[in-house]
Amino acid sequence: MKRKISITPRNLLTAFVIATSGLALTACTTTLPRDQKSRAETIEDINTRSDAAVKRLYEVAPGSRELVSQAAGVLIFPKVLGASVLIGAEHGDGVLRVKGKNQGYYTTSSGSVGLKLGAQSKAIIFVFKTQEALDKFLASNGWTAGVDATVAVANISATGSVDLNTLNEPVVGFVMTNAGLMAGVSLEGTKVQRLEESSTKMPAQDN
Repeated sequence: MKRKISITPRNLLTAFVIATSGLALTACTTTLPRDQKSRAETIEDINTRSDAAVKRLYEVAPGSRELVSQAAGVLIFPKVLGASVLIGAEHGDGVLRVKGKNQGYYTTSSGSVGLKLGAQSKAIIFVFKTQEALDKFLASNGWTAGVDATVAVANISATGSVDLNTLNEPVVGFVMTNAGLMAGVSLEGTKVQRLEESSTKMPAQDN
């Protein structure tokens, strides 16, 4: 004689909880390696893009190579994306290099108010000219341009090279798009924080 199983709201709820718990466990065991691989790929992508950004900087801003080579450290954000309507936000990941070696990975963000339609991409490079400026950046728990340090934004002079005479601040910033070095921009309010998942130092990258 077959036993009749009654279906009640309580039975349905129990079955649903068991089913969803199983799916959650399966997701945890299958996505973790993928997430770890994604982080490694992200670091590799930052390194590759940063190499290209520095090379591009030397092409569009003659005189920048000397500045970078003499700097205590260089913070490179090769791809900072921003998209907004009225209230905007920008975000990008980058690497800090000291004497050509990767010393840590960072994220930058900033906000703006104004009518902007469509996505915009640019590269931002901070050059720490002095060891004191670099040490202050490294010691900060979150660093903001214009608050923790005055940043002199580089422009191209009439002779077609970087106007080094106007870059008297210990931190210099370069902002580039596909068209070249941007003029008349400000980096005030740009925030930089360390990426926690990138605490392991990566192999040195040549500038």
